[in-house]
Amino acid sequence: MTRPGPRTPLPVCWGMRRQRPPFFVPCAEPPRRTTLRVLVVEDERVLADTVAVGLRRESMAVDVVYDGDTALEYTAVNEYDVVVLDRDLPGTHGDDVARSLVEESYNGRILMLTASDGVQDKVEGLTLGADDYLAKPFAFPELVARVHALGRRSAPPLPPVLERHGITLDPANHQVYRDGNEISLTPKEFAVLQVLMRAQGTVVSAEGLLEKAWDENADPFTNVVRVTVMTLRKKLGGPQVIQTIPGAGYRL
Repeated sequence: MTRPGPRTPLPVCWGMRRQRPPFFVPCAEPPRRTTLRVLVVEDERVLADTVAVGLRRESMAVDVVYDGDTALEYTAVNEYDVVVLDRDLPGTHGDDVARSLVEESYNGRILMLTASDGVQDKVEGLTLGADDYLAKPFAFPELVARVHALGRRSAPPLPPVLERHGITLDPANHQVYRDGNEISLTPKEFAVLQVLMRAQGTVVSAEGLLEKAWDENADPFTNVVRVTVMTLRKKLGGPQVIQTIPGAGYRL
């Protein structure tokens, strides 16, 4: 099967072997979604970019780097819930990246990827400080499920369902209801609403929404947050529940 174009929905399952093109296989329905910030560290650019696209479609904010040195630079300035880390990296080796993060007591969890699936390789990866280990090729839903599981361990547990002002947000099933009526939201609209509901009435700045619901490629000077909030308000209907606090941000 040919590689999907940028406007073609990704197949649910996919995998890649080193030095071979990606292959796709059918599988069951996708796993549940939530808002997480993820760093993908993988030197095979096609694989890295495809993983990033798939995770973003799961409402995650994803940054991508292709070598160990850049990975350390990113983790030094950003807080990631999960670091998807290839073991065999140019520059600083993936083992050394994992070791450095553990020594610095980094809060994010490490999911190590490798082409080697032997028991000894797994033991070595986990001994270095990785929280989980996934061998290539892998099914994409398994990767997503493992990222979600690690994300739950890196952050305080969320209630299974968020409720406020007649709005019910179900992260597990990626569903939103208002007064019993289901509302269809885009992944970004869902992520913004989830951040606002988790804030429990406190103000969230536009920069805070960019950080939690988008990734590093989002332009801080763009109006993407304002536009997303505007369309979210329309879909939620009246009475309006999202307030704009001039000079500060938004709150539910």
